[in-house]
Amino acid sequence: MDTESTHSGYSYSSRSGRSNRHGRERHKAGSSKDSSRSERSVVINPPDTPSQDSPVHNGEPLPGEPTLAADHGEDAQDDNWGETTTAVTGTSELSVSQEEVVGLGKGIQDRTHSFRRYLPLAVGLCVGLLVLATPLDFLLLPAVMWPDRLQACGAACEGLFLSIAFKLLMLLVAIWALFLRPGRASLPRMCVYRAFLTTLTLLLTMSYWLFYGVRILDPQDEDYHGIVQFAVSLVDSQLFVHYLAVVLLQLRQLQPCYSVCVIRSTDGETRHYNVGQTSIQRAALSILEFYYRDFPLHNPSLLSAAKQRAAKHLAELKVYNVDAPGNAAGAQPANGTQSRAMASAAAAAKRKDSAHNELYYEEADYERRVRKRRARLVVAVEEAFTHVRRMKKEDERASPSDIMDVHEAALAIFPSMARALQKYLRTTKRQHCHSMENIQKHLAFCLTNNMSPKAFLETYLAPGPTLQYGPERWMADQWTLISEASVTSGIKQGSEFLLRCLDFSLAVTVKSIPYIRLTEEYIDPKTHKFLLLLQSETSV
Repeated sequence: MDTESTHSGYSYSSRSGRSNRHGRERHKAGSSKDSSRSERSVVINPPDTPSQDSPVHNGEPLPGEPTLAADHGEDAQDDNWGETTTAVTGTSELSVSQEEVVGLGKGIQDRTHSFRRYLPLAVGLCVGLLVLATPLDFLLLPAVMWPDRLQACGAACEGLFLSIAFKLLMLLVAIWALFLRPGRASLPRMCVYRAFLTTLTLLLTMSYWLFYGVRILDPQDEDYHGIVQFAVSLVDSQLFVHYLAVVLLQLRQLQPCYSVCVIRSTDGETRHYNVGQTSIQRAALSILEFYYRDFPLHNPSLLSAAKQRAAKHLAELKVYNVDAPGNAAGAQPANGTQSRAMASAAAAAKRKDSAHNELYYEEADYERRVRKRRARLVVAVEEAFTHVRRMKKEDERASPSDIMDVHEAALAIFPSMARALQKYLRTTKRQHCHSMENIQKHLAFCLTNNMSPKAFLETYLAPGPTLQYGPERWMADQWTLISEASVTSGIKQGSEFLLRCLDFSLAVTVKSIPYIRLTEEYIDPKTHKFLLLLQSETSV
């Protein structure tokens, strides 16, 4: 079946050079004029869903698998196969549909992710409340349990109240800024330093409570000034613990110590980054943040050329079974069979020698088509923006009721550039990255801010980073960290780990930044002086 099909994010079309099975039956019953016309059908297939007849990976057929272009001799599949096929299945009262199983697993996974996301926040909130409430309890319990026996609090004691109040306020703001923030990622293991600081805070608080119970609550100490000083010492200790948390969690990893090389497995896109002293999982989190900012969007459609050439090469190869029963060791093949085998081998060798020529002319033709589509797109957009500027000048002289809104203007001029933009995105295989709605929003944004046609086209002429596209292409919850070493251990020279998602992976290698020894050499300014002798014969 000779088929030419095009696919984009907002249009689907398919032209068939030969009609399907039902079409041939209708052509036989009709006239010869009707039978000479070809039918047109629209087939919408999910771009990433593999089928049984043509398995695909990342939207492309696997090498060696039959494709639509290779199946010239096979009959076309019935377009109405979903309505004419009968399936016999067995049912049971205890049977569960596949949709219910998928929904159940998804619900459990969502609850698990929510629990893991908000658990550190809940633990930090509880520890923070304990830290803030303990000094206040130290001050209130004596005044509630034995108020008549307490000594009077003088001016120095009242000044300590003011000190405790401001220190607790600063500690509250510091805890909120460092710990009570929603996590931006879910790590596979607990952070060692966070667990250490939480344990240290709990030990410090429990130690103060134990001393407070033995030396103040049990004998009912009457010196209220000493009790207030005890509460002040607790607040000071908590402030020092928070300072230690800032050093371990924030300042320690600021100084660059290692250079990491990140390579994308499919297209070999490479970036280099500097990181500090941190664990493997923290380094992986930083690398993913850099990836969404710096790496261009992963486009598996651009990798289809090599797969198609490999599939074509495998389809052209012929395999002979020399150990088959019909081929005896001493049997001599016929002259015709031998000549055909030799001709096939010669043709295969010739095609192998000309493979680089095919690749060269294929890339040259692709670059020519891209330049042609780009020129047409640039001209169409410039004409559309020129028309908008002209209409804007006319709207200044028109009545307020006739003035067009920006979104209406974007909808009005979009059809004039839609065809050129669609063809360019199809040629560069980025039609799935931009929907019609997003293009219209971007066009309205450019018209609102009085941007140039080049500013509008920059989004579509060059692939941008991943964050510039829709959330469905971020793959934020689909990363897996693979490492031989423990993910909580620190990175070091020669560390290697892998960040894998659905379609590709990021290979990370770590190198130490060398120790730099910088010396100084003094140059005497007098050594730069020289004497210029002028002669009458020279032109100086």
